[in-house]
Amino acid sequence: MYLTDRSAPAGADTERGRRRGLRPRVAPVVLVLGTVSLITDISSEMVTAVLPLYLVTTLGFSPLGFGALDGVYNGVSALVQLTGGHLADRIRNHKLIAGLGYGLSALCKPLLLLTSSIGALGTVLALDRTGKGLRTAPRDAMISLSTPSDRQGRAFGIHRAMDTTGAMLGPLAAFLILNAAADGYDAVFGVSACVAVLGVVVLVLFVPGRRQDTVPDGAGTLHDTPTDSVGAPQGRPPVRVREALALLRLPRLRALAGCAALLGLTTVSDAFVYLLLQRRAGLAEEWFPLLPLGTAVVFLLLAVPLGALADRVGRHTVFLAGHLALLTAYALLLWAPATPALPFLVLALHGVFYAATDGVLPAALAATVPEHLRASGLAIVGTSQALARFCCSLGFGAAWTVWGYGPALAGSAVGLLCCAVVAGLVLRPKGGTG
Repeated sequence: MYLTDRSAPAGADTERGRRRGLRPRVAPVVLVLGTVSLITDISSEMVTAVLPLYLVTTLGFSPLGFGALDGVYNGVSALVQLTGGHLADRIRNHKLIAGLGYGLSALCKPLLLLTSSIGALGTVLALDRTGKGLRTAPRDAMISLSTPSDRQGRAFGIHRAMDTTGAMLGPLAAFLILNAAADGYDAVFGVSACVAVLGVVVLVLFVPGRRQDTVPDGAGTLHDTPTDSVGAPQGRPPVRVREALALLRLPRLRALAGCAALLGLTTVSDAFVYLLLQRRAGLAEEWFPLLPLGTAVVFLLLAVPLGALADRVGRHTVFLAGHLALLTAYALLLWAPATPALPFLVLALHGVFYAATDGVLPAALAATVPEHLRASGLAIVGTSQALARFCCSLGFGAAWTVWGYGPALAGSAVGLLCCAVVAGLVLRPKGGTG
């Protein structure tokens, strides 16, 4: 699964082979995983595109109730990421754990047809996010481990671009189904379930199941180790929880995890951004599912260029610039006049934010986390970010309910500006592309 020459002796300069062009610029596993993510995102974004409107207008949820559900949607995934990352490293089979995650999410889609109460919906969404949490770190670890360190940003950018193609097609499919089907929401949930199953099939059939592990040598570089018949490295015991948690002793990982959490505390969820934009721009309800499409188009166009830029100028620089784009989007939602250009400007900035952050953050870990603990390291940083966004969803929903959306968003904007300044000071001393 990973493009590494097992026949090379320990200490061989495999990077030189890469530079001579003996290896493709993009590992095949990146493209296959991108295809799986593309299909899966069509399914998940079909649901995500209509869920806020379905809950608020059809089921009559308050902003606080929706914020609680949206927090569950993100918070459960955050907690499970640690489990998924550790299990993938422990059994040294990233594909297996990722496949379990994709499969669980696929099973949850049909259950949306059977639920209408906040408790039942919360349970289904929690199970769906459990699947996402299980698969995220192992999938990103497969991408990271198959790519040279100086191309991490590009590889993640390509994967995120393919992933975002699905995120772009999902809302479009939901829009077409809502306008064509008499029972629109049920039809969206049913088609979403079928597409999710297809994604699992592609993963099982086309993602290679071979495993590889690496260990640091005396010089601190990484090389391959022999594996036995079942793929486990000879002489290395399974990864323990204590070993994974010891990653927090790495100063750079602590800095990345802390800054991701700090910025996540003021990152308003996508669903709230789209609800705010619909109200500020006065858009009709039937156009609501197309709002994520605008974000996805910009994300798709910029994910690879910004990933490659991050490899050259510094990943923390691009990461912080993305949050400044999000801050500008908040400012437009707060103070810009409701002109026809407002939705386009806000969605463009929202897409820039994701293109500059979503793949750049895991790419920044490539030079920090040992390869045999890569999934665990990715899970730690991803969990810190997702838990912070969980808290933001709850807080923003409560503030909207009590004070209205204007003061709630203004508070988030001020907080984001302050957190971006702090994150810039924390990350700047290290410099480089990490």
